[in-house]
Amino acid sequence: MSELHKFIFEGLPVRGMLVRLTDSWQEVLRRRAKARDVFPEPVRHLMGEMAAAATLMQANIKFNGALILQVFGDGPVKLAVAEVQPDLAFRVTSKVIGEVAASARLEAMLNVHGKGRCAITLDPKDKLPGQQAYQGVVPLHGNHREPLQQLSDVLEHYMLQSEQLDTKLILAANDQVAAGLLIQRLPLEGAGNLGGRAGAGPSQAGPTPSGGSTAQPARGQSFLNEDEIGLNEAYNRIAHLAATLTRDELLSLDVDSVLRRLFWEEPLLRFEPLVGATGPRFACTCSRERVGQMLRSLGRDEIDGIVVEQGRVEIACDFCGTQYHFDAVDVGELFTHALNQPPSSGEVH
Repeated sequence: MSELHKFIFEGLPVRGMLVRLTDSWQEVLRRRAKARDVFPEPVRHLMGEMAAAATLMQANIKFNGALILQVFGDGPVKLAVAEVQPDLAFRVTSKVIGEVAASARLEAMLNVHGKGRCAITLDPKDKLPGQQAYQGVVPLHGNHREPLQQLSDVLEHYMLQSEQLDTKLILAANDQVAAGLLIQRLPLEGAGNLGGRAGAGPSQAGPTPSGGSTAQPARGQSFLNEDEIGLNEAYNRIAHLAATLTRDELLSLDVDSVLRRLFWEEPLLRFEPLVGATGPRFACTCSRERVGQMLRSLGRDEIDGIVVEQGRVEIACDFCGTQYHFDAVDVGELFTHALNQPPSSGEVH
């Protein structure tokens, strides 16, 4: 079962999370296979890493809205998207427009000519009037314009810029498991570390969406955080231990084994794991009603033209592969006032 574990290092300014997407990730791939829309292996593995990373970031900031992680660029993969809701329900998809080599890494998939970008969007669930979603964008290269080959490197760079906090991220995915380990430096030691607060969970951190608010350090503390970047010995030690975790270990070992293997000498305090209804799981927000709204926005003439040419309109969800069919009667209903509508065929596959 898919699971997310949070932990802190008592008395040290370091926290961590480990996510394993198993049944939920397999469900994503099963649906794509059923829809006969199977992505190349490197793309599937990128999508799995994105699902794990977005889940970790959503759980890290506790944002009341959707966290949307996107990578896009000028390679054979035009776009890859992972979306995670506040309850950790996630969905993920990609748009592939060219051939992807079996050994392709991030640069070959998305950053062939240096135009690749990574965007993280925080879209509030209950927007205030005039409130806009927050979005941060970073290129798919490092400080010296060297192409980054791993999603984890891109996201570490993003989180250092947005939070001024050191972050170590290990990601891996195959066709059975998508997993990730996040280690992050907290702004305070000792009493400021959450180990000194009985029953407390990890605090909020990260970018603030327009019109919203998250707990942020005071101005003086913010400068201290920047001064501490790369210098905190406790964080550096724990991040170094995390970096020894191999891809195969992250994919094959259970959570207890991973944490024992890495941090058996550290003062680790673990919180109740999030599994089942409270944990990460696949869920898509598509519906026949939403597809109908999209068709109405295209206009009656265009939709009627498709029905005349093809007999019906067929729409497949990019995230889950569900197919929605609208025949001539269904199309008539879309453009008829609801009070005058006869029962529809309701055809969904």
